[in-house]
Amino acid sequence: MAGAKEIRGKISSIKNTQKITKAMEMVAASKMRKAQDRMRAARPYAEKIRLVIGHLRKANPDYKHPFMVERPVKNLGLIIISTDRGLCGALNTNLFKAAVTTIRTAQARGEQVQLCLIGTKAVQFFRRLGLPVLSSTAHLGDKPHIADLIGTIKVMLDAFRDAKIDRLILAHNVFVNTMTQRAELAQLLPVETRDEAELQKLWDYIYEPSARDLLDGILMRYMESQVYQGAVENVACEMAARMVAMKSASDNAGKLIGELQLIYNKARQAAITKELSEIVGGAAAV
Repeated sequence: MAGAKEIRGKISSIKNTQKITKAMEMVAASKMRKAQDRMRAARPYAEKIRLVIGHLRKANPDYKHPFMVERPVKNLGLIIISTDRGLCGALNTNLFKAAVTTIRTAQARGEQVQLCLIGTKAVQFFRRLGLPVLSSTAHLGDKPHIADLIGTIKVMLDAFRDAKIDRLILAHNVFVNTMTQRAELAQLLPVETRDEAELQKLWDYIYEPSARDLLDGILMRYMESQVYQGAVENVACEMAARMVAMKSASDNAGKLIGELQLIYNKARQAAITKELSEIVGGAAAV
């Protein structure tokens, strides 16, 4: 019965683990709904301001903002948003693979790469690559606030303004549905126009009080909205991925318990049969 006792201990241990993964699945499901609400609330503003900024790039103002100036890319900046915790499947791994591919491609072209890292997992991973990290932050929680991000991204904006970075890319996960999250790398600076074919060739806005004042303000709001949208998208992705991962872990634990229970029953049955054989053999000898 020593073998059966050991198996019984394993079953008990796996059942305890299953309780933990089940609880984590339920917590992630609850947080995911709230994260989705924040993500959906932020999307319309982020998409609209992206279109407006794209239109401004094609306008003809007297003042050309530094964030709209294109120049040969010698230095690439990446803002990478990851999770603070693990146990969310391949969410961070897929994002890091996409980011590393972009980094290697840029380095092959002779470009220097500088990083801004948001999230503990990104900080831990990319510091090992030995690339310059201009700024980093972590522990934003399940409800990211733009105030916690402004200082970090301002370092990258100042570097772009001072021509220390020639292109700035934002890397984060995008929520598609509960089962699907994809890594996305989008150019933030210089500003891109996505619906260029629909715009007139020569046109402009009327600025009051001045183009400089308005563009300085609206471009900062644009950067804040894009990074904040990336942060809330990433939280929704994290909760969905963790819920799926913990459900898979709970199901696998259930299967393992069933297999061990069968082995335990066979071991117990073998032990009982052996004891009966010994009793019958002893009785026959008497």
